[in-house]
This record gives sequence, structure tokens and C-alpha cells, in this order.
Amino acid sequence: MPELVVTALLAPSRLTLKLLRAFMWSLVFSAALVAAAVYGCIALTHVMCQPRRGFLGRPRHTPPVCLSDPTLGEHCFLILRSSGLRLHCVSAGRGKGPLMLFLHGFPENWFSWRYQLREFQSRFHVVAVDLRGYGPSDAPKDVDCYTIDLLMADIQDVILGLGYSKCILVAHDWGALLAWNFSIYYPSLVDRMVVVSAAPMSVYQDYSLHHIGQFFRSNYMFLFQLPWLPEKLLSMSDFQILKTTLTHRKRGIPQLTPSELEAFLYDFSQPGGLIGPLNYYRNIFRGPGFNPWSGN
Repeated sequence: MPELVVTALLAPSRLTLKLLRAFMWSLVFSAALVAAAVYGCIALTHVMCQPRRGFLGRPRHTPPVCLSDPTLGEHCFLILRSSGLRLHCVSAGRGKGPLMLFLHGFPENWFSWRYQLREFQSRFHVVAVDLRGYGPSDAPKDVDCYTIDLLMADIQDVILGLGYSKCILVAHDWGALLAWNFSIYYPSLVDRMVVVSAAPMSVYQDYSLHHIGQFFRSNYMFLFQLPWLPEKLLSMSDFQILKTTLTHRKRGIPQLTPSELEAFLYDFSQPGGLIGPLNYYRNIFRGPGFNPWSGN
């Protein structure tokens, strides 16, 4: 069939896809602007209630002592074979059993697994990773460096780089979303999997479409689609929105001490510390090869 005829036959489908894509992004950006207005009011309220904290987050120059607790394990870096990036991790119990790999969520880091590191290091080689973009791990600025495929390749490189052919994968929140996908695409590398507080992305999307309450509870995901503004809002009044999230009575971390709270805030307070973590969310609505900011 002549190429001109094929092009003509496909033209209506291509036009329909472009219109659907444009409609989807108009909805996403509309929701993002509404969320920005809501969180902007929240951030300004925090500033007015505590004016001494100012509009920006206070930089932390010294990490809290709990981050260097020797009972949690040894700090080290792994160079990933696929990307060449360095990931920071805390490791304990090498040689005492199978690999138990911990993946954290947002707004957290490797320290989320402090209790598990202590509990299981006598029977397993426990390793808690700072995912790319977090803490001392390398943090590329480009949004396209945080696609699901690249993040799964990081997990594969960590497992193989530690000298194992499989692991017990323990994950929470964003780490759990990655773990679900990883168990599908790399099943031979997962012996067992423990998931905390996260369903597979397809289940989450289907639930959100049928339960409008979940849609509104996820409004922050739309805010995070915007460039630079979410970083500013989260840092206002010395990261009060993050503090509230981490210490919330129902959805936060139970019995979090001031020092432990600082263990999470320290990395986010460093220059550019929020860009990498928020870039995870900026890839949620992006299709392959589609970048809304470039107009493609």
C-alpha cells in the first residue's frame, strides 16, 4: 500500500490521540493550579503564624547524630552499572543470610528502616538504600532521569552489585510502587516481597477513578507536576508542610522524636534537595517520549 494512503488512513487516529493527550494535560494542569492555590494558602498561613521561620527553609549544616548511629550499619556507596550513578546505602549483617533490601518512600530516606535494620541484621544482610535523587545519592536534575524503567534498573544494579542473584524486597510508598513493577519485570531477582502502604499503580488508578475521595486526597500529586513552585511551597516556614506530613497523628510516623524528624529534613534542606524526589511524581502522567513542557 502506498505510503501516502497509509498516512491518510492513520491521520484521524493520530489526530484523535493528540486531542486526547491535550485534553488530559489540560485536566492535569487545571488540577495542578487548583492544588497550587490550596497549598499556597497553607504555606502562607504557616508563615504568618510563625513569621520568624521566614519564607524559606533553614539550611541544616550538620546532620543529626542519629543518622550516624553505628548500630544501624555501615554507610557506603554503590556505583550502578547501567547509569554510573552512585547510590548511598546503609548495610549490616553481611554474610549472615540472604539479602534483604529496603526501599523508602516520600518524604523519607534510608532512615525509615532503622528499626528493621536493627531487627534483622542478625539473620540477613540488610541494606537500606537512598533512592536516586535522595540524600547523598546522585540526583540528576532532568525529569526524564526518573522514569520507572530507570528506577527499576537501579534496583537491579543494587542487587547484582552487592553480589546477589535475588533478594527479599521490602518497600514502602514510592519504593513499593517500584517494587510491584520490579517483581513483574525482574521476577528472578525477587525471592520474597513485603509491601507497606502501596498498591500497584494500575490498582491505585482504578480505585481513584471510582472513589472521588481518593482523587482529592491525592491532590498533592497534581501540585508536583508544576516546575519549581512545589519546592518553594514545601520549604516555606522551615519545611512546615513536610513536618506536618511526617508527624501527622493518623498518616505520619508514630512517636517521631525531634532528632528523627531532623533526620528526614536534613537532606531536603540541602540545595536542590527536593528536586529529585519531586521528579518521581513529575513522571506519573508522562507517556513515552512526551514532555508537556516542551510542547511535544
